[in-house]
Amino acid sequence: MSVIETGPRSGAGAAGRTVTGAAVRPYQHYVYAYPHKTAYRKLPGAPRLAQLWAGESRQALSLYAHIPFCEVRCGFCNLFTRIGAPDGLTGRYLDALERQAIAVREALGDAEPVRFANAAFGGGTPTFLEAAELERLCDIAERHMGADLRAIPLSVEASPATATADRLSVLAERGTTRLSLGVQSFVPEEARAAVRPQRRSDVEAALSRIRDAAVPVLNIDLIYGIDGQTAASWRLSLDAALAWQPEEIYLYPLYVRPLTGLGRNADPELADRDWDEQRLRRYREGRDHLLAHGYEQVSMRMFRRADAPPQGPDDHACQTDGMIGLGCGARSYTSKVHYSFDYAVNMSQIRTIIDDYTTTGDFGRAVHGRAVDEDEARRRHLLQSLLQARGLPVEEYRRRFGSDPYEDFAVELDLLAARGWLADAGTDLLRLSAEGLAHSDAIGPEFFSPAVRAAMAAYELK
Repeated sequence: MSVIETGPRSGAGAAGRTVTGAAVRPYQHYVYAYPHKTAYRKLPGAPRLAQLWAGESRQALSLYAHIPFCEVRCGFCNLFTRIGAPDGLTGRYLDALERQAIAVREALGDAEPVRFANAAFGGGTPTFLEAAELERLCDIAERHMGADLRAIPLSVEASPATATADRLSVLAERGTTRLSLGVQSFVPEEARAAVRPQRRSDVEAALSRIRDAAVPVLNIDLIYGIDGQTAASWRLSLDAALAWQPEEIYLYPLYVRPLTGLGRNADPELADRDWDEQRLRRYREGRDHLLAHGYEQVSMRMFRRADAPPQGPDDHACQTDGMIGLGCGARSYTSKVHYSFDYAVNMSQIRTIIDDYTTTGDFGRAVHGRAVDEDEARRRHLLQSLLQARGLPVEEYRRRFGSDPYEDFAVELDLLAARGWLADAGTDLLRLSAEGLAHSDAIGPEFFSPAVRAAMAAYELK
């Protein structure tokens, strides 16, 4: 069944969608945050951060620092990042990050103690920074934001070329509990097809250095759906990853997006059903292989080894707790407003935004973002729970919103049930079936509000 737009209905679940007879396209939108950044616009009056955070809880915040630099840009990548950095740019960027951290911490105030429950450095490639610059990044998080990096889970993303011994030593000493390595494929021909030039020997050497650094949790990212990938070559990459016994493995479907390296010659409107079927086969093969090797499925993408060590106490709940984002590609969340800086995929636009960020003097205001009313909060809460394998405890939703998800999203949930994508977990738990998890990237967009859909559709790619 395919899903088409109709007029909205009343109530929190007003997605206004009906069903026709064709198969649903399984790879529509990766919902890792809602609303998507393409629904953000300039915030009227650029409100002061102190105003946005007034009355917000500061007891279990998440801290994210965005480093928008990479040594190369992969063909599939639409992240906010640039290739390389002219002399002095990383230093100027960290200068700006420090100014921003000081302004944000001042805006949070001292009326209520500020406590961070976890932290992450992402990008881009945070390990593009040299060892001394990584030290400085940690200092900014600790001294200016007040995050105790050695006492909370700290996740850092890396690439094989930048996972050097000196950088890893800094990260391990400063409390990193999880290191995520973007491998994507152990097959050289597939890496080239994805416009990610790398040698397997270099990948294996990086993995060896990470294990030597004794970071408690190693994650390996792999991609399926690459041109020329077969069941046999996919199994080769899976087994090569498993040989390192990583505590986590992420399996990502390849997307070809506009303005990316692979997307320049692709028509995003073409429905490539064969490719959909290929990716679904690879996903199921990968899922079953990891489950057979002692991994537990956390979401469509995430698999965790059953005996993986805990990273430490972490009581941050993404559905309800706030997030502080530092850096020009980071988002921040309060209960009523999500905000960030401008967003782009095109390299020249990204360079301009980074340059503007490094010369910004006043970081005390929110520039781009989107208000989150109670309807959007319901959608966000449901999405960030339902798309996890453990599902949504219905009573948790009722306590927060005073309503029932089965009523708020009756049309959408009935549709998932009709497709066989909801598990038979009783009335107290909303949970996806195995096939529902496989179709997470089709399910997510079902719950976007009409207003968010319209804003995303009107967004001008840049």
